[in-house]
Amino acid sequence: MLTSRQRVNHALNHQESDRVPVDLGASPVTGMQVDTVYKLRQALGLDAPCTPVKVVEPYQMLGEIKLDLMDALGIDVVGLAKPSTMFGFNNEGWKPWTTFAGTPVLVPEGFNTEPDENGDILMYPEGDKSVPPSGRMPKGGFYFDSVPRQLPLDDNHLKLEDNLEEFAPISNEDLAYLGREAERIWTETDKAVLANFGGTAFGDIALVPGPWLKHPKGIRDVEEWYVSTVSRRDFVYKIFERQCEIGIENLEKIHKVVGERVTVVFLSGTDFGQQNGPFISPKTYRELYQPFNKAVNDWVHKNTTWKTFIHSCGSVRALLPDFVAAGFDILNPVQCSAACMAPEELKREFGDQVTFWGGGVDTQKTLPFGTVDDVRNEVSSRLKTFGKGGGYVFNTIHNVQARVPIENVLAMYETVRDCGRYGV
Repeated sequence: MLTSRQRVNHALNHQESDRVPVDLGASPVTGMQVDTVYKLRQALGLDAPCTPVKVVEPYQMLGEIKLDLMDALGIDVVGLAKPSTMFGFNNEGWKPWTTFAGTPVLVPEGFNTEPDENGDILMYPEGDKSVPPSGRMPKGGFYFDSVPRQLPLDDNHLKLEDNLEEFAPISNEDLAYLGREAERIWTETDKAVLANFGGTAFGDIALVPGPWLKHPKGIRDVEEWYVSTVSRRDFVYKIFERQCEIGIENLEKIHKVVGERVTVVFLSGTDFGQQNGPFISPKTYRELYQPFNKAVNDWVHKNTTWKTFIHSCGSVRALLPDFVAAGFDILNPVQCSAACMAPEELKREFGDQVTFWGGGVDTQKTLPFGTVDDVRNEVSSRLKTFGKGGGYVFNTIHNVQARVPIENVLAMYETVRDCGRYGV
């Protein structure tokens, strides 16, 4: 019997092992919304009724995937990240809260919210209610949206440092934390580590508004940022240049404290695809993004044993050759429901070049709205297609959302257990 760490390494080296490895919750894009985590734990008999679940990523309201749940589901990967959240407060000082669905949860002490006149919930950067809110959960909703807080722009006085505020040298406190956590995970578990150190995603639109910043400056509106990649291309390129320098400097420091205890490093969460195709051309990717993706990938491959992970939703088939040329080892979430993303074609054309991490079941339709048989059939098919010859880690297509029938979630993991073994 292989350890989880060995199993994942086999997959990353495009080798079959005893079974397809599985991820749940090791990153902000491979997790599960807290309402569903609660229901899953209850269904598996892991908790007494009304036992709260921690919200470990408040922006998307992702629930904690504890080791007992990992063991029950056969999960092989655990996450490593700095303790701060998307809203700038740390995951500490837990206190009770209740979601709109009535789920009892625990949230960090900095999770300070206020309802507005419509019943929406407002969230504040660093939990500081003396500044404007940076997040909004619509009444009855399941996660937060960023609140635009962009100041008026003057092209004659744009400053690079305004859009570089969040890309600072890593603190000694964070370095010490990452070192301790890497050692703890390595010695206390047999799991592979998926690390998300931050700072190396160029133009990640979820990060552009800076929901953790009290007074964000520069280009912070989503639409304005996208327009700026064309109308202010040289300015954006210079932001990326400096961000890249800082990112590599931070990776050098981090590597000294975590060493090779990391299996995979999450480098980019920038979305380049929409449902029907990429929303930028390969030429634009090669000119504006690829130089920096390649620089970071090159540093990682030269100086570490880590494998590199890119997350990009949507139809990115046209960009895959350029992702490979940039040096990425892993593609996530493998959105098979998007145009030109047929599993068989992806595996045939790129299966020897990248590891597919995700794609296990459609979270837009099949998992939330299909029958148990629909889920079993799709999961079984994806395991057979992507798993052949290794190069595959099972996960859903992005995070499992709220209101998913728990029988479908159970059927998914039962099918992985029954159909994910090699040589059977």
